[in-house]
Amino acid sequence: MLAGLGLRLSQDKTRVVHMSEGFDFLGRSNQWRRKRGTNKWHVYTFIADRPIRSVKTKIRALTHRTSQRDLEYVLTGLNMVMHGWANHFKHEIAKNVFAMLDNFAWWRVIRMLQVRHHWRWTDVRARFTTLTGRWLPISKGDTELRPIAAIPVTRYRYRASRIPNPWTLQPA
Repeated sequence: MLAGLGLRLSQDKTRVVHMSEGFDFLGRSNQWRRKRGTNKWHVYTFIADRPIRSVKTKIRALTHRTSQRDLEYVLTGLNMVMHGWANHFKHEIAKNVFAMLDNFAWWRVIRMLQVRHHWRWTDVRARFTTLTGRWLPISKGDTELRPIAAIPVTRYRYRASRIPNPWTLQPA
């Protein structure tokens, strides 16, 4: 059937693995692991390394240190890239990855602003903290760098009672 569609299995990429060893498929890493605190085993889905590297490359391209792009343009681009990526992967085990990417993007923007405005760290703290020491979001105009760690991760939703069964007869 696959040959009729013009698809072939690659001998280099095709292999049989045990589920405890795990495998990557469509940007996700699937692995059979024991649930913490129990003796039950489940298949967990993580974000693979390649999509993380890819989004970090996009963040780097938008936040080059010597870039003279308007900050509002940079923040809009970062929000679009990061939120689109996070919404795609919000059904995996992703909270720590989201927090790491928020931190990575924040530091890239801060470093870009430090180079652009010749700020020292004390200048950054004076600009982005309140008098009580609370950090403010990086913003320009109405646009601010929105965190993707705030996106709710929804995994393993029970849907069995709502999935239509094509073999049961519908009452007339």
